[in-house]
Amino acid sequence: MAVNAPTPALNPLDIASYGPVIPVIVIDRVEDAIPLAEALLAGGVKVLEVTLRTPAGLPAIEAIARQLPEAVVGVGTVLNAEDARRASEAGARFAVSPGYTSAVGSACKGLNLPLLPGVATSSEIMQALADGFQFLKLFPAEAVGGIPLLKSWASPFGQVSFCPTGGITNATAPNYLALPNVRCVGGSWLTPADAVRSGDWARITQLAQATQALRQAS
Repeated sequence: MAVNAPTPALNPLDIASYGPVIPVIVIDRVEDAIPLAEALLAGGVKVLEVTLRTPAGLPAIEAIARQLPEAVVGVGTVLNAEDARRASEAGARFAVSPGYTSAVGSACKGLNLPLLPGVATSSEIMQALADGFQFLKLFPAEAVGGIPLLKSWASPFGQVSFCPTGGITNATAPNYLALPNVRCVGGSWLTPADAVRSGDWARITQLAQATQALRQAS
């Protein structure tokens, strides 16, 4: 049974205020959702992006939203308005999309669901700006130009800040976080698939704890 999503007491930039890394989470088994979320919370990571890449994604969001209200659980891989609606009904407090369309932006605004839209080109940035979005996800960051691209965008898009995601590691994250137009980064290294499969929650907590030093290292 779906839960009613709380009215989000956050705007998109609030998502970045909780820490330097947003974990990009892929869940194959719904029963892993709560212990995985608890492991991340224990390591100081509060914002959790659970993707819709597997059938377990939506029920995992619902379980975390219901049982762990201290977590700021959001939905990733939002491709259309229906994805946004279902996730909002499940309790997601924000949405992340790999690209941007005005239809997705409009749907999220109608749901009062903060959106972190994905962009990879200047034209996509301009469209997102025209629709009122200034905090954007660069995706896939490493593949489309990474740090040099973000530096080149700093001047023409001075009002935009970014959450680069895609190919970023614990080792490269400080280089991104050192850029003035980067608020946080997204990464899947906090939740390695083998650790989730084996239930090695202590390892995930350690990885989460290590992210807290990344901002200082940048």
